[in-house]
Amino acid sequence: MRDLTIPDQRHPEKAHRPDQDQPKKPSWIRVKAPTSQGYKDTRDLLRENKLVTVCEEAGCPNVGECWSQGHATMMIMGDICTRGCSFCNIATGKPNALDAFEPGRVAHAVQKLGLNHVVITSVDRDDLEDGGAEHFAQTIRAIRHRAPSTTIEILTPDFLKCGTEAVEKVVEARPDVFNHNLETVPGLYPTVRPGARYFHSLRLLQRVKELDPGMFTKSGIMVGLGEDAQSVRQVMDDMRAADVDFLTIGQYLQPTPKHHRVDRFVTPEEFGAYEKAAYGKGFLMVSATPLTRSSYHAGDDFARLRVARMEKLGRA
Repeated sequence: MRDLTIPDQRHPEKAHRPDQDQPKKPSWIRVKAPTSQGYKDTRDLLRENKLVTVCEEAGCPNVGECWSQGHATMMIMGDICTRGCSFCNIATGKPNALDAFEPGRVAHAVQKLGLNHVVITSVDRDDLEDGGAEHFAQTIRAIRHRAPSTTIEILTPDFLKCGTEAVEKVVEARPDVFNHNLETVPGLYPTVRPGARYFHSLRLLQRVKELDPGMFTKSGIMVGLGEDAQSVRQVMDDMRAADVDFLTIGQYLQPTPKHHRVDRFVTPEEFGAYEKAAYGKGFLMVSATPLTRSSYHAGDDFARLRVARMEKLGRA
């Protein structure tokens, strides 16, 4: 079985070096290499439409499973980020100009794949006045036009250098799920997410609910970066204070030796404890497993999320 979770799939020369002081990877974090015809068909369609996916750019361990089912998280606004987070394998630098035809190509791919649910994310674009908010809105509208029955989940940057108009612009386009990841606990922001601000990200999620109380909000963190259980539970409380509906927690995997090291591999039992605690704090949906990622099983989770809200309203 080929191991895909440590080496950079696009740059084999950056594979994990055995001389680094790293905890040994346990059996529960290993996945098989993608070989199915469905995987190849999805890959070919994305190439044909010149679309970038976070699945490849971030070296997601679930790419084989998701692409074999025709699911892919499309990354708009290019593949160069203006930030340099120590956990992320997406290239940092000066991005290219926005492609005005990209929203249409994304919508075409969504229609062609016959997706019931699609996740759209992006790099950070601090070079743009609105952080790319209008481009998100155009992509949402294009999908609504080409695939009106598809539900849309967006995973946005923090729009840190923009005014409140940026998030308002995206919410007005009415995605079904607004996701913005906190990524880690606040104490690790200076080393893991130095270009971001923890409380700004929380406020963004809260603002979405103020603008549209019926819109589902979602956020996620990685564990194994050096946090402790108490700080993870505090993040849960902060998210619930911002009325976040859906929480994801997954194991951090070091993309290359240049990135933040893995502090430890969190056990499945610990993930189970986090899930139980999160439901106890009032989240409608929780996904907490070693291989959980923001968009992993997103369509199935969205269906369960709607059911959970209806059940909650029924009990009110």
